[in-house]
Amino acid sequence: MALFGDALADFPWDTLVPIRERAALYPGGIVDLTIGTPVDDVPQCVQQALLESANAHGYPPNVGSAQLHEAIRRWASERNIHCEMSVLPTLGSKEMVALLPAMLGMDSLHKVAYPLCAYPTYDVGARLAGADAVALDTSSDPAQWPADIDLLWLNSPGNPDGHVLNVEQLVRIVAWARAHNVVIASDECYSALIWDVDEAPSILDERVCGGDSRGLIALYSLSKQSNMAGYRAAFAMGDPSLVDPIVELRKHAGFMMPIPVQRAMVAALADSEHVRVQREVYRRRREKLVAAVEAAGLENDPSSVGGLYLWVSSAEGSDAWTLTEAFARIGIVVAPGTFYGSAGEKHIRISLTASDADIASATLRLRELPQALAQTSRQA
Repeated sequence: MALFGDALADFPWDTLVPIRERAALYPGGIVDLTIGTPVDDVPQCVQQALLESANAHGYPPNVGSAQLHEAIRRWASERNIHCEMSVLPTLGSKEMVALLPAMLGMDSLHKVAYPLCAYPTYDVGARLAGADAVALDTSSDPAQWPADIDLLWLNSPGNPDGHVLNVEQLVRIVAWARAHNVVIASDECYSALIWDVDEAPSILDERVCGGDSRGLIALYSLSKQSNMAGYRAAFAMGDPSLVDPIVELRKHAGFMMPIPVQRAMVAALADSEHVRVQREVYRRRREKLVAAVEAAGLENDPSSVGGLYLWVSSAEGSDAWTLTEAFARIGIVVAPGTFYGSAGEKHIRISLTASDADIASATLRLRELPQALAQTSRQA
């Protein structure tokens, strides 16, 4: 019997076991800068809301509570989103990334496109639906794109590269999609975390879509901005003709966000101060790592202006695994860019989601990187 899992590549993080073993030999042990899982405290207002709703004895509403809908719509309005739309709380945004193509009824007759450098689950979701997965340079001119795409994934700020699509780019993409009857799903979970630009606009921003959600779905998560990865707190919003059938499907499948998590989301969405504070924490960590990386002779992609990662390469053009192994020699574990597609073969991804102590340790260890990289290159 053929299983879905048989058609998928090995989970990429499992291939880092030898790298972790090498890094563990370094005095002081591993500094893990791979997966972007938050390490800072969940905001007190969120924890309090969770505690106060612990006596949740009934089934939660699949579509989400009226209070949560109101909180999401108010949050969206503050981000210049004023279109007619349906809203759906989801169990993290990865659920929707993996299942959306199948939920939209796509199969072997359909094509799903996603950015050249991309989180692997976009590809996985297409494969689970049986659709054809196509990598696309989403920063290029849409006029050059193939017209036979059925679903286009956008991710801005991008994981892993931190690239941000501006209003003008998004306007062109929406116009192209509507001309070719393409659904756009925009993964915007890092949009609160921007560094060298003024904004990371939503696909539903009124300046982008003209107040018309037709053919558009935006995903957002509180994992990054509010350190709520453990809550699996996210939502989808957009074209009612796309979102409403997904609501019905999820009713049959039993996908329900727990009531305490819904109430915690209401608290998080109502409090912008903790987001501002957390952004500044990441800004400080980022500045320290960028300076240390550059002092070690590497470069962070100049277009990496948002998100939770550095997208780093070497002037000598070292490949991703050579760089990864060199970092392991100094006790730092990073993600090779090949995890995110062939366009990442000369890059590594460095996460900002480590404690201040680990970031400080990493900056000190990076002084040893030129020697470690030379040793690794000689042995390659």
